[in-house]
Amino acid sequence: MNAVPALRIVPPSGPLNGHVELPGSKSITNRALLLAALSEGVSHLTGALKSDDTLYMAAALRLLGVGIEEPTATSFVVTGSGRLAVSAEPLFLGNAGTAVRFLTAVAPYVPGEVVLNGDRHMQKRPIAPLVTALSSLGAEVSAPTGCPPVTVQGKGHLSGGRVTIDAGLSSQYVSAVLMAAGRADAPVDVVLQGSGLDARGYVDLTVAAMKAFGGKVEQDGPMSWRVLSAPYRATDFRIEPDASAATYLWAAAVLTGGKIDIGLAPDAFSQPDAKAYEMIAQFPHMPAQIDGSQMQDAVPTLAVLAAFNATPVRFVGIHNLRVKECDRISAVSTELNRIRAGLAREESDDLIVNGDPSLAGQSLPTRIETYSDHRIAMAFALAGLKISDITILNPACVGKTYPGYWDALRSLGVTLEG
Repeated sequence: MNAVPALRIVPPSGPLNGHVELPGSKSITNRALLLAALSEGVSHLTGALKSDDTLYMAAALRLLGVGIEEPTATSFVVTGSGRLAVSAEPLFLGNAGTAVRFLTAVAPYVPGEVVLNGDRHMQKRPIAPLVTALSSLGAEVSAPTGCPPVTVQGKGHLSGGRVTIDAGLSSQYVSAVLMAAGRADAPVDVVLQGSGLDARGYVDLTVAAMKAFGGKVEQDGPMSWRVLSAPYRATDFRIEPDASAATYLWAAAVLTGGKIDIGLAPDAFSQPDAKAYEMIAQFPHMPAQIDGSQMQDAVPTLAVLAAFNATPVRFVGIHNLRVKECDRISAVSTELNRIRAGLAREESDDLIVNGDPSLAGQSLPTRIETYSDHRIAMAFALAGLKISDITILNPACVGKTYPGYWDALRSLGVTLEG
């Protein structure tokens, strides 16, 4: 199934009803893998996601001398010594942004050179703010293009002190430094440059995970954290289901008038993308303006849903979507207009979707370009639930975070041809 070049979605004849077991959170899985690797002892991670992003992370950690076993399809057993070893080869991380950024931050603990690289998409994703932050803590880090590849001359340790981070492009820079700071020689004060932080909820996820592994970190103010030098402790850690994956199923349910049980209430998630449920639940009368800054990965889902809304929707606070796996603002606008001209437009870094309920039931043969971006593929599959002849190109790209996505749709009764 994953080898097919395209999938055509046949709109279901009735509501989608059933139960879907969500994959584990990609964000939490990669944080837990890193913290377990930095701990001394054996950690059991359950409910974990096995996807391209997390498997790249696990493979890289193995190259750094960490013992990682996979006894089941949803678990990792991580054996750490509290130290990282020199890898005999570069760390290749595909287009896994979390893995590249997190591993760059801990690479100074390796007693030797570490080279981190990714695919052609990853080589366009900025990392310079993280390089600057780590350099201020005494690390020797270089990324000549401002994007991967990154070379770290590890010294086996990281100095403490004060670090100011420009997190305007990604909250992952903050999360990366916070987790690395727990092993520093002295306390680290992490201060944000600027006036705000998009996707702040992901930093909260990081702090919670650090504390679960014995880390000593406290928010020192609205824009700063203090991390004490304290060894991480191996632990048994349960990873919650992926909220970003949940958004597709919530949207599929409201689009078709069905009910899909994912086993967890929207308010039970700790991940910020779960806030998208509030907007999805208002369909077909979604708000005229949606601030996507704190639920960025849910924006493609919401934008495709907005195409069927009773009134236009403007998405704001989404400038960071330009530097994700692809330029998601441009990609969503382009593909919506491929379905029907005038359906969306960009205004600076805002996205306006001109909702039209009459799209439902039409036949609009469209081949959706996915830009090798899992979220574009999964979001535009939703359009195929209401419009005939929607074809998703490169459907296998969903393997980055949700390998079972197409099987989940099939289990709900959606016919996929390819």
